[in-house]
Amino acid sequence: MLFAHDTETSLQSMAALVNTATTGDLETVADLNDFCHAWEFTGSRALDREELDQVRALRTRLRTLWDTSELGTVEFVNSLLTEYEALPQLVRHDHWSWHLHATRPSDPLAARMAVEAAMAMVDVIRAEELGRLRLCAADDCEAVLVDLSRNRSRRYCDLGCGNRVNVAAYRARQRNA
Repeated sequence: MLFAHDTETSLQSMAALVNTATTGDLETVADLNDFCHAWEFTGSRALDREELDQVRALRTRLRTLWDTSELGTVEFVNSLLTEYEALPQLVRHDHWSWHLHATRPSDPLAARMAVEAAMAMVDVIRAEELGRLRLCAADDCEAVLVDLSRNRSRRYCDLGCGNRVNVAAYRARQRNA
């Protein structure tokens, strides 16, 4: 494991959130509920359109992490931590062992998601591993990914792109044979 479990989960949920812009999986409050359940977000929820709109706006902001320099990433992360007045604390709940929360459970969902992403990025920056944030290598895909593989070999998102590209390459080889 490259990072702590909560950091890896935060990075993966951040990429999944950003990718909902590509997949269209975050259109309704029910979609947001499913996303929060799948990624185990805890704390209060407004369960309304305003909350959905805030999370969708955050998704757009987080996408910039895949397109910016190291200094830009540091500035962005610091601005999120300042904006939401992050105050890291060790907590343990549900099936999770000790991990960090840096917001109150009563803070808005988008604020909690933003700070969780920023805290995960702190670990990435400190480990000098920004290269693990990548764009999918499929020509027709705009999804993002976090490469947590040991040998840094992940090239495709989780939307089936790797399989699709490999099948197309196989079929092209068969046609040429």
